[in-house]
Amino acid sequence: MYLMGERELIKAAQNGDFDAFSRLINEHKDKIYRLTLKLSGNHHDAEDIMQETFLKAVDNIDKFKMESSFGTWLYSIALNEFRAKAKSKKRMNLKPIDEYLPGGHSETSSELFDWGDPHEIIEKKQIRELIENALAEMPYIYSAPFILRYMEDMPVKDISRILKLTVPATKSRILRARLALRDVLTEAFREKRGETL
Repeated sequence: MYLMGERELIKAAQNGDFDAFSRLINEHKDKIYRLTLKLSGNHHDAEDIMQETFLKAVDNIDKFKMESSFGTWLYSIALNEFRAKAKSKKRMNLKPIDEYLPGGHSETSSELFDWGDPHEIIEKKQIRELIENALAEMPYIYSAPFILRYMEDMPVKDISRILKLTVPATKSRILRARLALRDVLTEAFREKRGETL
């Protein structure tokens, strides 16, 4: 039996072939769910965002121009759906970057725990939970690029395209998220040290 490639499946879906569309969705649903769960921090919202993402994709498949992969297009829709849902939720405030620089006014800047490479640290379960909770409270404009970069392993260039940002702006937002998470981890480690004293 001949298996269609992604471009052929997209063309078939654009011509009304719902089976082709279903195959496209099935190939990407786990990734989209993981992304929405990391962004929202809970299963209920993740399910809602994923459902809305696929409904929007069905409604707009004819507008897909194949300038990016189908997966990247779905990421864009999911991020837009999350942003719309998150507008009403209270989010944590991030400090300006200059507060983290020498001479800044951050209370923790002089003794920050340097948590190194986010890829490695995310592997540890307790820390991963701390990070996921902090990301769920962080403003979308910072959490989304961080998640795409370190949890979805997406290149900065692709993230900037999805979020419609310049590469430097994307890097800056990833840095702000890293610094905010470093604060969260520093506080958690300080509390843990206090417990064991």
